[in-house]
Amino acid sequence: MLLCLLLVGVFTLSLAAILIKFSEQYIGPNATVFNRFWIATAILGVWRGSKAIASRVSEDLPAPKNTYAISDILLLILSATVTSISHIKWVWSLTQTSVANANLLHNLTPIFATFGGWLLLGHNFDRRFLIGMFLTITGAIAIGIQDLQIATEQLIGDALALFSAVFYAANFLVTEKLRDKFSATSILLWSCFFRIFLMFPVVFFTEDQIFPSSLEGWIPVFCLALFCQVIGSVILGYSLKQFTSGFISLFLLLEPIITTTLAWVIFAEHLNLFNLLAFIVVLFGIYVAQSGRGANKMDMKIVTKDIAIESDAG
Repeated sequence: MLLCLLLVGVFTLSLAAILIKFSEQYIGPNATVFNRFWIATAILGVWRGSKAIASRVSEDLPAPKNTYAISDILLLILSATVTSISHIKWVWSLTQTSVANANLLHNLTPIFATFGGWLLLGHNFDRRFLIGMFLTITGAIAIGIQDLQIATEQLIGDALALFSAVFYAANFLVTEKLRDKFSATSILLWSCFFRIFLMFPVVFFTEDQIFPSSLEGWIPVFCLALFCQVIGSVILGYSLKQFTSGFISLFLLLEPIITTTLAWVIFAEHLNLFNLLAFIVVLFGIYVAQSGRGANKMDMKIVTKDIAIESDAG
């Protein structure tokens, strides 16, 4: 059931490229990101406020309030920072290298998330999960391999795309750590709030126009905030309670498949047999990884408990 919900989240996130393409007809990329964050913060704030009012009006007991320690606030700021850096490096990389190169390197996020989970969060991964990860990443790379370009003048852009993957993985790890204590909506609300202040200087100095000037310009930005930043990101955060960062980032490699399919339907972009075979490899890789140890946190807890019992018995 949670996998189906996760698929819905990935679908909403896959709309981002389409909506950004429409939004950039009216405002620049950094302005699009900035408006995405502040609108998402407003939506989440209204949602949380309405829930608080409803709990007071009804006879239900009020939900326990979150208490934030200094370490929690620092983690929330860190989450906002690494995500903003990832977005900025991603946008910058597209000006310094080809889209194919940027996509290929950004798709390495699961490697960094898996390694970081093992190093920092104590995750354990079996051979089946690692094979599934290898297949999924291979399929995702194959989708854009035909347009891959190797040139020394693109090394800066390639490095930026690679670093965007590192910081994107870091966001998953920080969010997973925060999920031990806070709800997905609380984490996303404060993370988006801090991102507004981090992005404002960037958009102020790089964009001539910060806000859309017409209703047609506001619609894609609002949809981007609602569907991609709120619904999609909340689902991802919610899923991190059960699944590891490595698996979530791996599952997100379905996003280019959905985006490519939507681009084929909406913009009549080219889709060939090689792309379809790559899609199948990605789907099969995710299936293999999901059935291995390292995708579900509960499986790892059971294994750890069994090892502890065996050690006590010995």
